[in-house]
Amino acid sequence: MDKITRNPAKPLRIGILSIEGFALMSYAATTEPWRAANLLAGRRLYEVINIAATARPVASSGAAEITPQAGLGDDLRLDYLFVVAGGDPALYPARPITAWLTRQARAGVVLGGVSGGPIILARAGLMAGRRMTVHWEYATALAEISPQLAIERTLYVIDRDRMTCAGGTAPMDLMHALIAQHHGTDFARHVSDWFMHTEIRPPTGPQRSGLVERVGTHAPAILDAVEAMEGNIADPLRLDQLAKQARLSARQLNRLFQDKLGTTTMGYYRELRLERAQNLLRNSGLSLTEIALATGFASSSHFSRAYSAQFGEAPSRYRLT
Repeated sequence: MDKITRNPAKPLRIGILSIEGFALMSYAATTEPWRAANLLAGRRLYEVINIAATARPVASSGAAEITPQAGLGDDLRLDYLFVVAGGDPALYPARPITAWLTRQARAGVVLGGVSGGPIILARAGLMAGRRMTVHWEYATALAEISPQLAIERTLYVIDRDRMTCAGGTAPMDLMHALIAQHHGTDFARHVSDWFMHTEIRPPTGPQRSGLVERVGTHAPAILDAVEAMEGNIADPLRLDQLAKQARLSARQLNRLFQDKLGTTTMGYYRELRLERAQNLLRNSGLSLTEIALATGFASSSHFSRAYSAQFGEAPSRYRLT
């Protein structure tokens, strides 16, 4: 980060590499703060350059398209480069851009990944030895594929010359931090206020709502049990072990789950594991057998039966083997 100085005399060049199927919210939250900074400063502080691997417009996951201003072969001399991705970035044919990203890193460009973008950086071998984050939807799959990565469940992580961000509205918090670094906190606050983004979140902020909101109850025993479930997906706990965590008998815990959530303790646990499996099916290249083991099922056939009963369709819709 030493090459980026506060209040630089000339505009910083920001490259945005959008990957087909990117989320428009993530893209806008990444790029709009730079535009607003230029507008509010009355001069060009940042030059944003849209980059694509091909000359054609890049389609978002919705109705919008981004027309690139530059390609991978252009001499861009960037200060920052953000990869914005969505959909299933693990399936993106990364080979055409891997060498280019590596060259940018060697040239001293600060690399960033937004939403699914950190997966592109990780697949290029550019996150080794660095802390990182990624959108929570991709975190489990990335950890299964690359267990050596230091993945944090936070809004954004800055580790030397790498920046990773969970996407959604989180890039606005990251851009606030960068603009504050370049031009001071007062100006950065002015930019954030422009978007009515008045509550700036720290990088360590959570990506998801708290356990109470997710589960839908304040009952301490249920919250303790669910917390234990979420920490033991691949090797499920028994009912008596969950009851011990909740400091109740197994019968009392089951009665509480039925009363508050309308299901048994182990029924809730199975639904939780199947939801995790569905996430892996959508966002990883793991086989059915690997996903079955990662979510605590004894075999792929057992997993397939449970999945079909829960979701009304076979997991083979996503995986062939």
